[in-house]
Amino acid sequence: MISNNMILTQKDKTTTLKGERIIGRISSGKPGPTVVFFGGIHGNEPAGVLALEAVFGSLKNGEVPFEYGTALGIKGNLPALVRKQRFLVHDLNRIWGRNRLKEVLEGPREDLSPEERELLTLFDALQEVLTTHEPPFYFIDLHTTSSQTLPFITINDSMINRKFSELFPVPVILGIEEYLEGPLLSYINELGYMAMGFESGQHNDQAAVSCAEDFIWLTLYYAGAIPSFEGRRNCHERLKTAARSDHHFYEVYYRHKLTDVQKFKMKDGFRSFQPLPKGTLLASDNGTPIEMTRKGILFMPLYQKQGEEGFFLIRRTPVWALRTSSQLRKWNIHRALSWLPGVNWADEAQDRLVVNLHVARFLSKPFFHLLGYRSRERDKSHLILSNREHKARDPEYTETSWYSNK
Repeated sequence: MISNNMILTQKDKTTTLKGERIIGRISSGKPGPTVVFFGGIHGNEPAGVLALEAVFGSLKNGEVPFEYGTALGIKGNLPALVRKQRFLVHDLNRIWGRNRLKEVLEGPREDLSPEERELLTLFDALQEVLTTHEPPFYFIDLHTTSSQTLPFITINDSMINRKFSELFPVPVILGIEEYLEGPLLSYINELGYMAMGFESGQHNDQAAVSCAEDFIWLTLYYAGAIPSFEGRRNCHERLKTAARSDHHFYEVYYRHKLTDVQKFKMKDGFRSFQPLPKGTLLASDNGTPIEMTRKGILFMPLYQKQGEEGFFLIRRTPVWALRTSSQLRKWNIHRALSWLPGVNWADEAQDRLVVNLHVARFLSKPFFHLLGYRSRERDKSHLILSNREHKARDPEYTETSWYSNK
């Protein structure tokens, strides 16, 4: 069985970290962080690739001293980037779930789609990074959206992700992984490493490239690779301005899932983080009008003909909830949930819970979220809950300045 914790030995393999796949690679020759950036996981999102080319070009030319550790920039979906399409057959950012990954790794290779072949290459590249470089590891996936948006961060809600993301002057979105099947960063998080997504703006907007560049520089600075970077304040202020000083945490609470993207039409003019009143006509889906059933904040409305989500709705996460959540996790309260009636471990690994909703109806999703659990419905009467803290490799980050200061 393929495990999400599986690490391949690379000694007898030809490296996959070469050629067109690599946007840039730089090493200081000194101990330090390993920072890995992905750009172009979706082929119609070139901003991340362009920003990485600019940053690694500056590092290579010595314009900014690279002092500690190693940094890598990796292209995602090469065939889709050439075609300027989100994907050709499968969404490369939706096929990293444990069952799908197992099928691709263990199945016949001759009938694989272009994205499944890309998955294999990126999987090998990940294992190569983890077996030939030293912690602490940072994984960053750069994206853009089809609608206008503030720049923002998406994370799976582990404390190492939350603490690192707080350093950046942009909104942070929690919980989107609960609604998506098989994102790359969820796979990396299940290995226990710090991983963040950054959406820098709208597709093909030069401002999105600039925001991504600022974010990359700040990531390298906060990770400790370029502690003497003099431009950090300017990067911080530009991102703060682009985000309109919105530095709040938000949580996804609704996704409009599509059965046929060709039959979905978003009304023109909407943008992410737009507050909307009840009754606002948002879209038509298979001829049915879609309205806001109550007031809320719109997130990532879809203005392209590929994708599985028409839009999301988000709400601001109160500061008290973030603080309470942090304290409860320090006390490891989540380990005691299996003592409650109707709650059991899913297997011997004790990293997932099965909740019988008929027995444990007194427990709510927000309660589980406080403790770091995210849910997936197994059936109408049961939830499968995964906890990010159980696998998080906190000891590898405890000596960093950003971890110890929180």
